[in-house]
Amino acid sequence: MPDTTPDATQRPDLPRSAAHGGLGAAEVTDVLPAAGIPRPAPSGEDAPSRSGAGTAAPAKDAADGGAPYGEPGKPFARGPFLWGFTAALGVLTAWGLAQALISSRSVIVLIVVAAFLAVGLNPVVEGLQRWGLGRRWAISIVFLGVIVMFGLFGLAIVPPVSEQTSDFISAVPGYVQELLANPTIKQLDADYEILAKVQDYITNGGLGAAVAGGIVGAGAVVLDAFFSGFTLLVLTLYFLASLPSIKDYLLRLVPATRRTRTAAMGDEILTGIGGYVAGNVLISVIAGALSWLFLSIAGARYALALALVVAVTDLIPLVGATVGAVLVSAVGFLQSMTLGFACAIFFIVYQQIENYVIYPRVMRRSVDVAPAVTVIAALFGGALLGVVGALLAIPVAAAVALIVREVVLPRQARV
Repeated sequence: MPDTTPDATQRPDLPRSAAHGGLGAAEVTDVLPAAGIPRPAPSGEDAPSRSGAGTAAPAKDAADGGAPYGEPGKPFARGPFLWGFTAALGVLTAWGLAQALISSRSVIVLIVVAAFLAVGLNPVVEGLQRWGLGRRWAISIVFLGVIVMFGLFGLAIVPPVSEQTSDFISAVPGYVQELLANPTIKQLDADYEILAKVQDYITNGGLGAAVAGGIVGAGAVVLDAFFSGFTLLVLTLYFLASLPSIKDYLLRLVPATRRTRTAAMGDEILTGIGGYVAGNVLISVIAGALSWLFLSIAGARYALALALVVAVTDLIPLVGATVGAVLVSAVGFLQSMTLGFACAIFFIVYQQIENYVIYPRVMRRSVDVAPAVTVIAALFGGALLGVVGALLAIPVAAAVALIVREVVLPRQARV
C-alpha cells in the first residue's frame, strides 16, 4: 500500500521555513506539537529523571549561556559603597572650592572694589565723551586725576607723620629722665629692680630683635599695601576701559526677548552706583573743605592733613564721620584743651547738618533706599567684608530694591 502520510513539504499547517529545513533542531521541536506531531523524547543528559518525572530540569551550564550561581544581583553602580564614595568625592570637591574661595578672598575683594570704582568713575568718563573726547582720552584724564589725588593725599599726610615721629624720638631721652626722677618709679626700682631688668633686656639683644621684627613686619605691611593699591589701580583701569564690552557680553547671556528690559535695568543700576560714588565723594570733599577751614581759623597744626583724614574717613558709611571727628578732636586735645573742645563742638554740629541737610539732598536722585534698609545693609556689609563691605552695601541694596520693584512686584500683581 502506498504511504499516504503527507510530506513535510506538503503540510500546510507547518511554517514554510520548517518545511524546507530552515529551522534548527530546537525550533523544529517547538513547532512539531503545534503541527500535531509528537515531540521526540529527550535522551542522554537532557532526559528527565525516572524517579522524579515532575521535577524541573537542571540549569544549563555557563558555557550554554545559563547562570550556574542563580539570578544576577544588583549592578555595582547601585551599591552603597560606590554611592558613599561618590558622595564623599562631592563633599571633598565642595570643601576644596570653599577653601579656594577663602584663600583668594583678598583677590576677590580687590576685583569687586575695582569694578565698583570703575562703575563709579564711568559717569565722569561718559561726561567727557559728551564734550567731544574719545573714550581713551577721557579714561586717561580721569585716571590721571585719581593718581594726582592719591599723590596729594600722600604729600599732605607723610610730612606731618614723619615730623611727629622724629619729634617723639628726640623727646624720648627727656621722658626717660622724667621717669627716673619720679619717686614712685624709684621705689618700684628699689623693690623689683625694674631698671636693671630693662638694661639687661636691652643689652642682651631682646629689644633689638623686637625692634627688627617690628620694622620687618611694618615694611611687609607697607609693601603689601603698596602692591594692593597698585593692583587696584590697574584693575580699575582695565574695568573702566572694557566696561561697554563687558555689558554687551553679559547681555548676550540673557534671552533675546528680555534683553531690552534687562539692558534698561542694568543701565539704571549702573547709573545709581555711579551717582552714589559721586555723591559720596562730594560729601567727603565738603566735609574735608569745611574741616580745613575751621582748623585753619582755630590755629590747629597740620590742618590740611587732619582735614584729609576727615574727608577719607567720611567715605565710610555710618561710623566714618564719627571716627574722623574723634581722631581730629584727640589731636586737638593734645595741642590744647580749648582747641580740643572747639573741635568736638564743631564736628557734633557739622554731623547733624550733614546727616539731615547735605546727605539727603545729594543722595536723593542716586540711591532710592529707605533709611532703615541703608543701616541694615551697611551693618551686614561691614560684618562680612569690613570697610569694603560697608562701602558696597548701600549701592547693592539699591540694586536689589530696584529689581524687586521692577520685576518681583509686577509679577506678583499679575498673579
